[in-house]
Amino acid sequence: MSAPSVSYSMTVRLEVPAGGTAVSQITTVVESSGGSVTGLDVTASGHERLRIDVTIAASSTAHADEIVARIRGIEGVVLGKVSDRTFLMHLGGKIEMSSKHPIRNRDDLSMVYTPGVARVCTQIAEHPEDARRLTIKRNSVAVVTDGSAVLGLGNIGPQASLPVMEGKAALFKRFAGIDAWPICLDTQDTDTIVEVVRALAPGFAGINLEDISAPRCFEIEARLRELVDIPVFHDDQHGTAIVVLAALYNALRVVGKRIEDIRVVMSGAGAAGTAILKLLLEAGVKHAIVADIHGVVHDGRPDLVDEAEGSPLRWIADNTNSEGVTGTLKDAVVGTDVFIGVSAPNVLNGTDVARMADGAIVFALANPDPEVDPAVARETAAVVATGRSDFPNQINNVLVFPGVFRGLLDAQSRSVNDTMMLAAARALADVVLVDELNPNYIIPSVFNEKVSGAVADAVRNAARAAGEAAVAPATTTAGAAPATAAASVPEGAAD
Repeated sequence: MSAPSVSYSMTVRLEVPAGGTAVSQITTVVESSGGSVTGLDVTASGHERLRIDVTIAASSTAHADEIVARIRGIEGVVLGKVSDRTFLMHLGGKIEMSSKHPIRNRDDLSMVYTPGVARVCTQIAEHPEDARRLTIKRNSVAVVTDGSAVLGLGNIGPQASLPVMEGKAALFKRFAGIDAWPICLDTQDTDTIVEVVRALAPGFAGINLEDISAPRCFEIEARLRELVDIPVFHDDQHGTAIVVLAALYNALRVVGKRIEDIRVVMSGAGAAGTAILKLLLEAGVKHAIVADIHGVVHDGRPDLVDEAEGSPLRWIADNTNSEGVTGTLKDAVVGTDVFIGVSAPNVLNGTDVARMADGAIVFALANPDPEVDPAVARETAAVVATGRSDFPNQINNVLVFPGVFRGLLDAQSRSVNDTMMLAAARALADVVLVDELNPNYIIPSVFNEKVSGAVADAVRNAARAAGEAAVAPATTTAGAAPATAAASVPEGAAD
């Protein structure tokens, strides 16, 4: 059974005799059932009875039901309400819109809305660049999905994807102060998605594509980057790639190897795998092999004959595996320095890891079950990372996307490119100081206060150096008002 997790946390309201051993029996029953008591609060007390709320972590929904059934069987205990804490957190949604200015009287109303707002609309109509300073556009990101590849749940559709998009928006706000808006589209037609997002773009300073299945995600992103004048970032691809590269930089420091010398084997040729591979090659990796469900990708593989020129799999075949390695993933990892998995559970075992080179690095990122048991991999590998929070070195996209967009928005960047992503990866790696670095700490915590700012600074500087930042308007006055109007906006006041 998996370890108890806060994801399956519940609060159980019970009435028990004021005397006796009922409370200790409850704790014993929970722990003997494989659960964990994380809180016990007396909410009402009398001479004869106590009302207590017991907070319990289980390992699954079925496990939680089993624990409740066993508690119900304790003599003298009356079971009341059982609340799933995760569902309670989602009641009514996790985010909301709030006004930055109070509307207390008619004067406030006249400036926030009509008639005063018409002056601001006119200003933007005459000077479109002012939309960034006079509206929410400057700090807004659209989080767009079609619900076709949500977490590990697959194609569950737009409505079922909304809790994930809300969570993403909450993380944007928490870690970078960005206002992000969930947009769940009831279509999985590539042309329609591209046109809808293009039409929505004027209200935003950035587009974050999320949980769109491969290979459509590649085309959608590429076409949108051509059509809109704001950055388009597919977090499942590029966010993952940046965190992986940052972790690899530090893992290589631990084992004393250079990125241009290592041999990398990847499992997974989907959206994340392809983006990771491209960024690794940009960073200096020269020897890479990719395997998918059909084995090692190589130019002579029969199923690649009909692959269109420029398709993701054809690109991998053309840009990796220069030695023409064939066979299975297990064959390919022999003697390799680095394994990166973004594929499926248990595709490798401890014997496979032991056959890698000395000082091996294993990033087994499939969730919730990795490509190889991390505890087993750690027996012979020098550094192990996963996508899970219950092992050291969690590769988590939240380390990247808030800071990346903060930097892009601050620079008023029109796009995002490899140079910015490489800068983000290096900045994230450098958050881990030399005296902190060790095999169990190659990547900082998502709650490290330095992370978002460091990534944002690096992306902002890279955008400006590359000339991708928008040119600020020459004047920030209200413009449309007469020169003598006291209501004109002083230069810089709204920047």
